[in-house]
Amino acid sequence: MKKILIAGAGGAPSEGVINSLLMCEKVDEIIGMGSEPSDLALSNAKRKYYIPYADHINYKENLFKILKVEKPDLIHFQNDLEIYHASKFVDEINDLGVKTFMPDFDVIDTCVHKYKSYLKFKENNIPVPENIILNSAVDLKNAFDKLSDKNGSIWLRAASIGGGGKGALPTNNYDLAKSWIDHFDGWGDFVAAEMLTSQTVTWQSIWFEGELVVAQTRIRKGWTHGNRTLSGITGVTKIGETFSSDQVTEIATKSVMAVSDKPHGIFGVDMAYDKNGIPNPTEINISRFFTTILFFTKAGINFPKIFKDIALYNEFPALTRKVNPLPDGLLWLRGMDTIPRLMTNDQIENEILLAK
Repeated sequence: MKKILIAGAGGAPSEGVINSLLMCEKVDEIIGMGSEPSDLALSNAKRKYYIPYADHINYKENLFKILKVEKPDLIHFQNDLEIYHASKFVDEINDLGVKTFMPDFDVIDTCVHKYKSYLKFKENNIPVPENIILNSAVDLKNAFDKLSDKNGSIWLRAASIGGGGKGALPTNNYDLAKSWIDHFDGWGDFVAAEMLTSQTVTWQSIWFEGELVVAQTRIRKGWTHGNRTLSGITGVTKIGETFSSDQVTEIATKSVMAVSDKPHGIFGVDMAYDKNGIPNPTEINISRFFTTILFFTKAGINFPKIFKDIALYNEFPALTRKVNPLPDGLLWLRGMDTIPRLMTNDQIENEILLAK
């Protein structure tokens, strides 16, 4: 039996990984660590360790204490902040005999900083909305002049590390935009971009030393509590649906190759469609699975299992299709304090009664 340490235990992104690993035929011991005690208490990990946030001065010291006590065979991180900081000393982790399955630091640095990845996409002629980094109010006025859609709107977001639509705001109001950036102390970090549509798609993939192992596409059909945010984005998918598109696969693959000439590990390409129906990459979620990865596991393709089997046992999956092995049209329905369900539209219709 091997031992796997999962960071961020108790939080939805990591629990999807933990629960997928607990469903494997080959049983491994799952240990969790995290920075939120109330989340940790809810984790299905066998043992749970508290650790400061990754940008805390004591993070590295505490991490190595846990590694020396537990001696895990593999460690996996599930949020950008921790991935970024841990990747700076991954060689020291490996020196303890703990395996990692992560891209190089420069790839991680590019992907967690959205403007850096935008520049890589643009350099490689991948369709992307025009972006302007906002260093001053003059830049913001320039962004409204150059990027506004027919409604006069632009899209604002933070370019620094963070998920869940960090700092996202669609607006046609200059004063609101300026106040928004002021509120976040975001000058030099915020980016203005041309508006894309609300239709989004994600291409989740695992690579090994430059070779694609598996990839599956999912479209998002809504955000949980999206109506409670100014941007409509929460980072928490309400309904996901399996989907396949040669165009999505082509653009996603080019996006991955734009940030790494030899992809290794997990690359999740988030895309939004433009007004011409072309998916534009908005970011690459690097070295981590998306929050609803249990969706794919329940549907029949266990990405965390594939990941750990490669890392720990050098075992690769025997797949009939590497790209989109799941059938289209499978739905993953999620809500707060309810168990997610794998369904189809027909199953939903059969369960819903109409008053007569």
